Amino acid sequence: MALGGFFSRLKEGLSRSTQKLTQGIGDLFRKRKLDDAALEELEELLIAADLGAPVAASIVAEFRRTRFGKEVTDEEVKTALAEQIAAILAPVARPLELRRDLKPHVVLMCGVNGTGKTTTIGKLAQYWGEQGLRPMLVAGDTFRAAAVEQLQVWGQRTGAPVVAGAPNADAAGLAFDALSRARAEQADVLLIDTAGRLHNKQGLMDELSKIVRVIKKQDPTAPHSTLLVLDATTGQNAIQQVKVFQQMVAVDGLIVTKLDGSAKGGIVVALAQQFGLPVHAVGVGEQAGDLRPFEAEAFARGLVGLN
Repeated sequence: MALGGFFSRLKEGLSRSTQKLTQGIGDLFRKRKLDDAALEELEELLIAADLGAPVAASIVAEFRRTRFGKEVTDEEVKTALAEQIAAILAPVARPLELRRDLKPHVVLMCGVNGTGKTTTIGKLAQYWGEQGLRPMLVAGDTFRAAAVEQLQVWGQRTGAPVVAGAPNADAAGLAFDALSRARAEQADVLLIDTAGRLHNKQGLMDELSKIVRVIKKQDPTAPHSTLLVLDATTGQNAIQQVKVFQQMVAVDGLIVTKLDGSAKGGIVVALAQQFGLPVHAVGVGEQAGDLRPFEAEAFARGLVGLN
């Protein structure tokens, strides 16, 4: 998909988030002096758009420093807002670089059930497959037959082998066997799906740490990437999910899905500000091409409704 096409999908996907924000800015700044009352209303707007209180406070502080007491239009506010949001996002907009020398680069995929984790693995497999790389998939969410079947469908679609075990099989043992096979077959990337049952946090924590421990027996440097998949529609709950998963595994990157169905796109900015973790990709639809590397400026402009 051309980036222009992706930007229009992103903008369309963010339209629910954008609408709330731009309408509020439009109502607030029809050629108005940027006084204390206006700044207070702007801060409330930003918090309501899920950018979070710390981000809202820092943005308003910058407006106070640079434009306080001046007459501003809604377009000027949007442009300045997009620049500030892009500046917060730029340090975290980093595509996931696979190390070609590892054979395989092991990617551990985490996230609560329902975030689109399994679908994201399939989309990544397709993306890397189209680049001439050889992915292998591991159906490590062995408790959910639907997750295993879903991954097998993606395997057929992308031509990637899928390593699956019996229902309720030990996920760590499965990951160990899959890594042996991936090394033997010289796969470029091994994508390990995992369970996401947060209601039993201790059980999940034990399972994830066991997977990490067991694959390190074969490759002490693995996993080479531990990615957390977050669903944008959960808004501020995403912050809590990052905190919980960081207690379990060394999360080193994020993928944010379902931006097309969310009025809470601002959560990406809140995540960037609070955690500083790389946001490798965002999802704006069901198709494989709808998962794309995250771009700070395009996202910031899309969020405030600028072309």
